[in-house]
Amino acid sequence: MRLAGIAVSSGIAFGEAVVYNPFDNSMDYRLLPLAKIPQELNKLTQALQRLCQQLQTSLDKLTEDSDNFQLVEADLLLLEDTELIQQIRESISGLQFSATAAVERVFAHQASELEALEDPYLANRAQDVRCLGRRLISSINGADADGLDKLKHDSILLAQDLTPAEFALLPLEHIKGIILKTGGLTSHTAILARAAGIPALLSCNYQTGNINAGDPLILDANQGALFVRPEQTEVTELKQRFEREQARRSALEQYRDRQTQTLDGKRISLMANVGNLNEISRLPQVGAEGIGLFRTEFMLMDVSCIPDEKAQYNLYCDALQLLNGQPFTIRTLDIGADKELPCLDQAIEDNPALGMRGVRYTLKHPEILQTQLRAVLRAANHGPVRLMLPMVNQVEELDAVLDMLEHCKQQLSEAEKGYGEITLGIVVETPAAVMNLPILLPKLDFISIGTNDLTQYAMAADRTNPELTRDYPSFSPAILRLIAMTIADAKAADIRVSLCGELAGDPRIAPILMGMGLDELSVNPGSVLEVKAALCEGNFSQFADQAKKALACTRLSELTSLISLCH
Repeated sequence: MRLAGIAVSSGIAFGEAVVYNPFDNSMDYRLLPLAKIPQELNKLTQALQRLCQQLQTSLDKLTEDSDNFQLVEADLLLLEDTELIQQIRESISGLQFSATAAVERVFAHQASELEALEDPYLANRAQDVRCLGRRLISSINGADADGLDKLKHDSILLAQDLTPAEFALLPLEHIKGIILKTGGLTSHTAILARAAGIPALLSCNYQTGNINAGDPLILDANQGALFVRPEQTEVTELKQRFEREQARRSALEQYRDRQTQTLDGKRISLMANVGNLNEISRLPQVGAEGIGLFRTEFMLMDVSCIPDEKAQYNLYCDALQLLNGQPFTIRTLDIGADKELPCLDQAIEDNPALGMRGVRYTLKHPEILQTQLRAVLRAANHGPVRLMLPMVNQVEELDAVLDMLEHCKQQLSEAEKGYGEITLGIVVETPAAVMNLPILLPKLDFISIGTNDLTQYAMAADRTNPELTRDYPSFSPAILRLIAMTIADAKAADIRVSLCGELAGDPRIAPILMGMGLDELSVNPGSVLEVKAALCEGNFSQFADQAKKALACTRLSELTSLISLCH
């Protein structure tokens, strides 16, 4: 059986099917009939046993000196608290609550009591308690919340969707491919899969009844195809394709240590977009010249509380040490949209993409932003740090952050903590930012164009909606004109301009972007060598001519034809 989807991360993968069912937090608030009380109590008992076993398994894998060990141990102790469990059982038998409603009631009360305490550590623990309550509710509903632990061999993961937080928990060493029913080319799952070098297919409408756990699968993300229980002829053909793919990748190694320079001598900086230290440690293998985007919100994906100033400072210093003098561009927390974080009590919004995200969120929570700014300033003592602000649309937002930066410097001086100088930039990712750029640029040292969100907001097209992915791509006449406007304004102000969206990682399009006048491209690590090869094997004069032709195009079909002719 062959299924189709949107290929978002290239490659060919062989593995066994693992179907991941995420949490089910649906609630039953109906009055429980007396006859069903024993059944509901039994559901609670079985769910507790399953969840305790999952937590114990996680605990066995951790060392006692790790923060996660203490957090998991605390969750396990809470589930073994006889008084707490008795309160849940009494809510079922005495008040005729369903098991899910009883858990919600008791855990909400427990969390509220913790929040009322003066001890900040215990107050922060309230969010952990709420999260644990949701896991128990999910276990009662029969959802396989621990499905990721089944990945102990070469696996291809199938799921309805994966949040960035869930992706952070994946044992990547066992995952050869990812298949999702939802998502688009610039969704965060797609970005993470590309960064990890994992072939991925999104918007693949597989039916769980047709694919069983352990079924042999072959994912050909180059062709956008998933083969379920493939025939021997298909296996043979795809193995041959895989070998050719490996040979092509090996040939790219010759570009690893070369500067990114065209045949006629034009240089451009080629950086990497990363989200953790593991990705940074692998950068020498791909030949990136530094970090053009460090997604700091990814450090919050699998923690129960926001790291303090010292922890963030240590993280940034570790990154600078790995970079060994290369530039380190730190984007402040870009919270919101599809990035739900377990350590934050984020409000449910009708339209999160248009809600509290980027600097909107952090300016509303200044204690979060100030902690990060102090850590960044201190780390700048140890290497070249560039600070980048997401979702800045208005000069008032930029001024507020600048004032906060000065306040943080004063705090550090008073505490006799050293700090270094940073260069400051913003991510240009909305039409408002493009239009306001002339009044923002005098306050900045650099800018970076974020084409993923710029496309979403300019096209009014949800980047996670697979129905819109093909018809409203980033490589379109409107977006190219917005990019050109941004570059022109930056050049007029003598400000360095980068592009950090997924568009830059396409080796067919990167030469056109360079030809438009960009100083820097920042791409996922897995795309660095291909992009470098495309840029090094052409002339800048040729790229500039291609850019001119691209900007003259009025239809998507014309742009598609153009890149076909160029390659």
